[in-house]
This record gives sequence, structure tokens and C-alpha cells, in this order.
Amino acid sequence: MCKVTKYNICVSKHCCFKMLIFIFLHILNFTIYSKNISNISDNKTFNTPDILLNSLYDLVQKKQIFTDQKTFADAVPKYKPSYILKIWKAKRKKRNFNLKSFIKKYFIIPEVNSIEYITPNKQNLRQHIESLWPILTKSTQVLGKYDSIISLPKPYVVPGGRFREIYYWDSYFTMLGLSEGGHWDNIHNMIDNFAFLIKKYGYIPNGNRSYYLSRSQPPFFSLMINLLANHEGDKIYIKYLPYLQQEYDYWMKDSEKLKKEHAIKRVIKLKDGTILNRYWDSRNVPRTESWLEDINTAKNLNRKSKNILYRELRTGAASGWDFSSRWLKDRNNLKTINITELAPIDLNSLMFYLETTLTKAYRLSANLVLAKKFEQLAQKRKLAINTYLWDSNNKWYADYNWKNKKNNLQITAATLFPLYLQIASNEQAISTAKSVEINLLKSGGLVTTTINSGQQWDAPNGWAPMQWIAIVGLENYNQNKLASLISLRFLKNVQNVYDKKHKIVEKYIVDGNLGIGNGGEYPLQDGFGWTNGVVLKLLSKYCHKGKICNDFYDISNSDIMRKT
Repeated sequence: MCKVTKYNICVSKHCCFKMLIFIFLHILNFTIYSKNISNISDNKTFNTPDILLNSLYDLVQKKQIFTDQKTFADAVPKYKPSYILKIWKAKRKKRNFNLKSFIKKYFIIPEVNSIEYITPNKQNLRQHIESLWPILTKSTQVLGKYDSIISLPKPYVVPGGRFREIYYWDSYFTMLGLSEGGHWDNIHNMIDNFAFLIKKYGYIPNGNRSYYLSRSQPPFFSLMINLLANHEGDKIYIKYLPYLQQEYDYWMKDSEKLKKEHAIKRVIKLKDGTILNRYWDSRNVPRTESWLEDINTAKNLNRKSKNILYRELRTGAASGWDFSSRWLKDRNNLKTINITELAPIDLNSLMFYLETTLTKAYRLSANLVLAKKFEQLAQKRKLAINTYLWDSNNKWYADYNWKNKKNNLQITAATLFPLYLQIASNEQAISTAKSVEINLLKSGGLVTTTINSGQQWDAPNGWAPMQWIAIVGLENYNQNKLASLISLRFLKNVQNVYDKKHKIVEKYIVDGNLGIGNGGEYPLQDGFGWTNGVVLKLLSKYCHKGKICNDFYDISNSDIMRKT
């Protein structure tokens, strides 16, 4: 076996030679493939259903032929779209023409919520989640010619319900649960699919649909690599290094040509030359999957204002928080969304982690020059976060508005990202923890914001991924009591819903009348990928060593239980 010292120095010439060959082959393979990459991340042309079907798409969505706008976005044309358009234009003015019948004749309509994610035979919580993995595992190797879904080489786990495709940041939390069950083959497959998407497009899109190609989502790929490396060793960093680098290039594209106090695509340059990132979508039309919702939101605006609003709404979807008062100038009016003016806490914290991961990967690859470069970039990022995203008045982390040079005054669950990724000082972490306990800790877990706007990423809702980020972040700074309060209150909330409804859902009410979540532009979805993942992690985390806890009731540590 080829061994290295703790400083990654080979103990023999034979060992060094083998390692160099391993690194060379991975980089060569990626370089050859990359020459043929068609990076469409910022192009203006996408083969999305709204473009291919044009006025027909617009009409079907405005007529609300389907109750969920995503249904027609996912429908598969049986013939070439231009042919369908031609037939439609010839028939639409006839007296007996029926649009709904026409659509059903010329399209394959996806089944909506065809599977009820309800437990059979009184399964416990862990058994229920384990039984869901096969149901939520999909494959898209063979597709219809005009399908909006993007084919992936390996099977993957979807969230559930209307979400029939892979989603970028959801998948990390799903992987946490898969790791608890030892499903490393699923994790391998999903990471390889993301690497495939990076090869093909130069980045990981929001999801594997053509209409998601105009944006990415919070960049959790480096955390996925770390999860797998913790199981299989440092070779994983070397194997996926080219993909980590290309994702970084996507997020930082055009930063070198950016003027101070300006932004372009996903990068912002402040007055002192500091570079931060923002979320961005390269299209400025209604979201394909939420067409009518966006048109209604933009009512009574002129064309220019509509296009600005459409991009903001799309960018809100890129953030994963679609939608939240966090992004709104008027906290109760979606029309005032201004996310492109913000340097978000979560995104910049994740970019710091990507830079530190690249530092490690290049060091393992014996490229000390690039390792040093990314180490310096990570330190600059850390300083920027603690300078611009730290609200020194309120003593918590908050998004920074680069246009008006102020922090958003609102505290949100995203304030914990710098703790989660170990960017905060001890003093900042303790202060943030106190603010979180006062403002966001509720009887059913951690609430997303303090404002009840009707948007799903606001009060009274709590989301599984934000519970996990809070728990790990707080424990990183020895705030274990608050971490356990959040953990067990949320887990108890999930258990109570499961006992009553026999299912797991995407979000929960954590403040007031606890139960299944509400708000937003679509009905609550069952399944549910990232909730499953976090719940399994929490069941194991608070279980006695050597014991398997199948539900909340099996967690019998009385000291912890009294705190819930």
C-alpha cells in the first residue's frame, strides 16, 4: 500500500510515481473532455419548453389547464415542437377546438403526486425513511427526444412529490441520510452525476431540467466531496479536483474584469476591491415552472420593470429560499424582491468552504502554488465575511447590500452559516447564538425568519436543512445546549406529524400551532428527501452509543429530554 506522511510527502519513489500517475490521469481525462464542453451558463438561448412552444406554452399556462404550472413544464411533446405549433395554429380557430384535449393528444403528461408517501403497516420513523429511498430513486438514461429533463448517467434520489428531478443543494442533506444507512453507492452515483453536469455545462444547474440551466443553487458540491472523502479517504479530493475548480470558475466568472462598486453575473466588487458573490439567473422572463405566478406578480409594471422583476424572482429560486422576506425591500410584498443587490451570508460562506477545499485538494495533488493561492483567497473571503456580513450593531451575521453599503437588519436562519463553516470568531459565534436563541428558537425548532409574510421561507416555517446547519454550527463553538434544544424540538415536531399523518414533509410549522408547513406558491410536498436525511442524522446523533434509535421516543437521555 502506498503511504504518505502527515505532510502529504511520499515515503518512497515508487509511491510518489504511482500518486503522480493517478493525478495525471484524472486531470488528462478531464482536460480532454473539457475541450468539447459547451458552457451555456450565461448564453441567452435555452431549449426550454417556454421557448420551444412559445405562444402555445404561454396560453396553456394562462388558461391553467393544469393546477400546477410545473406539470406542463415537465410534459413531453410527442412530436417535434415546431410541428405541434403548426398543427395548433391550424386548428385553434375551429369552432369545436378544445385546448385541453389538444394538449393531452400531443403531449405525454406527467403523473402528479402519483405516489402517496404514507407509511404502511405502522412502520417506525427510521423504517419509513429507509423504505422511501427506493421510491425516491430515479433514472433518466433513456428519454423522449423533446423531454425537458436532462439525462444523467446514474440513478439519483429526488426530493419527492412534484419534484421529480434531482435538485442541487437538496441533495447534500439527502446524502447525509443515505450515509447513515450505509448507502454509499447512492452517494457515489449522485456525486458522479453532478460531476457529469459540471463536465457538460461548466456548473451544476438548479436541477436536471432544461429550464433550470439558467442558474445554479447554493454550492454544496465541496461539502459532498468532503462527506465522501471522510468515508473513502483523501483520494476523493484528487479525483474530483477538476470539477471543484470548474465550479469555482463558474461562480467567479468575469471577476477579473469587474470595476469597483459594480456587479456582473455572480460576482460583486466593493469600493476597496473586495470580491464577494451573489446569486444570479441569466434569464429575465417568467420562470418556466412558475410561469403564471410570475406574470401575476409582475402585473401593472412596464416591460422594463417586468424584466427586472422576472430576473429577481429567478435569482430568488437560485438561492434556494424561494421566497422569503429576507430578499424583499417591503417584507410583505414579493414585487419588491431585490436579491441581486445582496451579498448573501450562505453563498459567501459556501464559497469560503469551496476555496478551503480547493486548497486541500491542490496540496494533496502536490500543486503547492495553487494550494497557496486558494489558501490566500479563503483568508480574504473570511476577512470580507467578518467585515461586511457581520452586523456590528446587532451582533449577528446579515446579508450585505452592496448598493446602499448596509447590512439587512433582519435576522434569519442563514446567520448560522459562518458558524457552520467555521468562519466566525468565538466572540461572534457566542453573540450570534444568543441572538438566535432569543429570536429564532421556537417550540418546534428553528424558525427561518421572524416575519410571517405568507412566503414559505418565513415564519412560522422551519426547514430541515437549516436545523442541521444551526446544530452543527453551534456545536462547532461549544454552544451544545442550544444545539440540542433545536435538534430535539424539531425532531419531536417531525415525530408528532408522522404519528398523526404517517408521512414526512418538506417543511414544518415550528412556531405556534405546530405541524405541517404552509405558504408559498405550491401545495406542501410529501417525501421528502432532505427532511429524511436530517431526521436520520438526528436520530443517530442523540441515540445512546451502540443503540439504534428508530424514532424520537427511543432517545432516552433524560438530561437532554428535559430541555425539549
